[in-house]
Amino acid sequence: MKIPLMMTLLASLALAQSPSDIEVLHVRGNVYMFASDQGNVTVQVGEHRDNDGVLLVDTGPAAMTDRILAELKKLTSKPLRYVVNTSADPDHVGGNAVIGKLGSYRDAFGNGPLAAEINIYAQDNALTRLSAPEAHMPEEALPTMAFERLKDFTFNGEAVQIFSEAPAHTDGDSIVFFRGSNVISAGEIFSTVGYPVIDLARGGSIQGEIKALNHLLELTVPEISQEGGTMVIPGHGRLCDEADLAEYQEMATILRDRVADFIKRGKSLEEVKAARVTRDYDGRYSRPDWTGDMFVESIYNSLKPAGTGSH
Repeated sequence: MKIPLMMTLLASLALAQSPSDIEVLHVRGNVYMFASDQGNVTVQVGEHRDNDGVLLVDTGPAAMTDRILAELKKLTSKPLRYVVNTSADPDHVGGNAVIGKLGSYRDAFGNGPLAAEINIYAQDNALTRLSAPEAHMPEEALPTMAFERLKDFTFNGEAVQIFSEAPAHTDGDSIVFFRGSNVISAGEIFSTVGYPVIDLARGGSIQGEIKALNHLLELTVPEISQEGGTMVIPGHGRLCDEADLAEYQEMATILRDRVADFIKRGKSLEEVKAARVTRDYDGRYSRPDWTGDMFVESIYNSLKPAGTGSH
């Protein structure tokens, strides 16, 4: 069966209701990581030019917005100018409504903390989903700029590339590469705390997920002994490098191949689950809201030819 969108939304909203601390980590160059147990926000900051400012990759869940803005004000007095939403998930766009209003906010003296004209970027399909009536997104929360495959520009003195990775987790995923700082913000494509979430109801694909992980590996360059080099900020979890990313890609590929082999031999979904194909990875990646069995089911239904069912 397909993964219900409501399940994904409820899981994200449940997380958003619990308090969380933010740890601010300077990654490299212009880029910082705002880390929390509800997900990571990437921050690019410039301080040396008149048109410098702040770029956010994702705005976090709505319950985190005040804390994110508070930490941002500690970090810089420059205005927020760009936001990139790497997916339409609530924990990636929850702060859009508040942050989108900052561009028009002015106090009695004509000043607006973190205020500027703010452009919000998202992949075309993410914008379509956020704009749908059932998303209930206010106008100020919607992306103002959309792209299909690639958007690139220079900001804060460095080249910024936004790549579409759709379909992977959903059909609206993207990643952001800060070329000067040599840092990539990977969104939901990559996590250190769980299996990839393949949301079939929103166009996700295990083949697309692995293709996206392969693209991330192509963009990353290691330092000595495969450590260091390009730093990768996952959607959830700790800061990583190419070696961590390669380990995750290997896990996803191995499990995809195991399930594909069972499908080739005519096995049902129940038989695949009974074989416990994720048992050697569950201790690290299985979590209550996205278990190994759930990941297997998403792989199975992603690979199974349409109309053949799960039995």
